[in-house]
Amino acid sequence: MELPHLDDFLLHLKVNNYSAETIYNYELDLKVFQLFLNEEAKISDFNGISKKTIELYKAYMASKDRKTAGGEKAQGNLASGSLNRCLSSLRGYLKYLIEMDYPCPIPPEVIKMIKTEKRHARVAEFDDLIRLIESPAYLENNPLIALRNQTLMEVLFSTGMRISELCKLNRADIDGTGKIFIMGKGKKERFVYLTPRAQTFLERYLESREDALQPLFIPYSGPNVSSNKRRLSTNYIQMKIKEYREKLKINVPTSAHSLRHGFATYLAEKGASPVAIQILLGHESLDTTTRYVHASDKFAEETHRKFHPLSEVKK
Repeated sequence: MELPHLDDFLLHLKVNNYSAETIYNYELDLKVFQLFLNEEAKISDFNGISKKTIELYKAYMASKDRKTAGGEKAQGNLASGSLNRCLSSLRGYLKYLIEMDYPCPIPPEVIKMIKTEKRHARVAEFDDLIRLIESPAYLENNPLIALRNQTLMEVLFSTGMRISELCKLNRADIDGTGKIFIMGKGKKERFVYLTPRAQTFLERYLESREDALQPLFIPYSGPNVSSNKRRLSTNYIQMKIKEYREKLKINVPTSAHSLRHGFATYLAEKGASPVAIQILLGHESLDTTTRYVHASDKFAEETHRKFHPLSEVKK
């Protein structure tokens, strides 16, 4: 059994200007649900789906038996946030069926999100982030790759942009002013800003390029390197940052997103306004930003010592 009108739903998302990445995630999530119906729930008729089916689907997705959209055995447990994304995709699909007057076996609102873990946010110490950013200079054998990889991390930490935003940058986006105009998540446009240090590295990197390709960060080997569409992938950047972190023995989990997190945290430690940080990060809600700016234990400790009314009372 295939989910009815799935292609129409994906086209509906495209017509309504959803990003290609969002549409891709919807498609994967719904194919996993379709696989569950066919192989686990043994439901051959879409109209046979019930509230119990959804509960079984939640249990399946939280188990070690779950499979990917391609039918392979999934690796590791699914985080609660990822499971909620799958449930949200299914809810959106059911809403579409109702809006288009197609048969829908259950109302979308019966799909309840699961409770997510409230983990304490952790950010590597500032000195460790700098060590990470500078590490390609001595961990990479190829000087061109070393310069490129340090430059992209300098840009990430300087601007606080998302890794997906970094990978979409073109040469034409860099004009020498230190300001970069980007299209962010949810097709929201904003300016991000390079520090003089990041600008210097970017200029050196561009001077080292002997090609006329438009993508800002490109691979130096592999198939189709000469193609103008060829650019570094988010997976490659994440893999290299993980490799550098492990070689440096930085024990706080650190990724490309951690550079964005560190950008916000250390701006906050210097006294930056949460509203200004919200604008720089491209967050729609200030609540999202506060998860970043309140993450520093050091900042919280110093604030307590400085402002607590009894901090100056002698013992």
